[in-house]
Amino acid sequence: MAKNSGFRQDKPHSGVLGKLYLTSRQRRIVAKWVCYALVLVMLSVLQDVIFSQMRIFGATTDLVPCGIFLICIFEGVHTGSVFALSAAVAYLFSDPGVGIYAMVLVVAVAVFFSIFREAYLQKGFGATMLCTAAAMFTYETAVFLIGLFLHQTYWQRIVGFLITATLSQLAAPLLYPMVSVIGKIGGDIWRE
Repeated sequence: MAKNSGFRQDKPHSGVLGKLYLTSRQRRIVAKWVCYALVLVMLSVLQDVIFSQMRIFGATTDLVPCGIFLICIFEGVHTGSVFALSAAVAYLFSDPGVGIYAMVLVVAVAVFFSIFREAYLQKGFGATMLCTAAAMFTYETAVFLIGLFLHQTYWQRIVGFLITATLSQLAAPLLYPMVSVIGKIGGDIWRE
């Protein structure tokens, strides 16, 4: 007579995804980064479809770098820098006009101002907006100087670059509530 021990084998999993196991916290974190990616896709679509057609004093907005800066500064250095790098690479491949220098600038400026915010300012709306504005102006000025060095622009266009930074920064307070809600997905990361 066979004794029933109560032990049952696991059901066989088929395929690669059947063997992948994510905890509920890991699923929430993946959902958070997917939501951040969707925010950047939304900004890219708005920039390309609507705002690229509107010119104010000969300048348009630059929403994708502004969104990258906002999310990186909001998330902090450790997770924000990884996000800035991956988002900048996607930004490079999504827009043929963006050069490799712009990708490097987005990452460097985002990480620098994220470090600055963590070191000298408390986390909050004002500090995030201040650092995002400073990052936008730094980025646009650096893009202008690189374009000037490469003979792709001229000195009189500096006003257009500063207007672009200002117009782009106007979107940051509108995006902050959405980024704040998405940032709460997955809970706080435990730190020693």
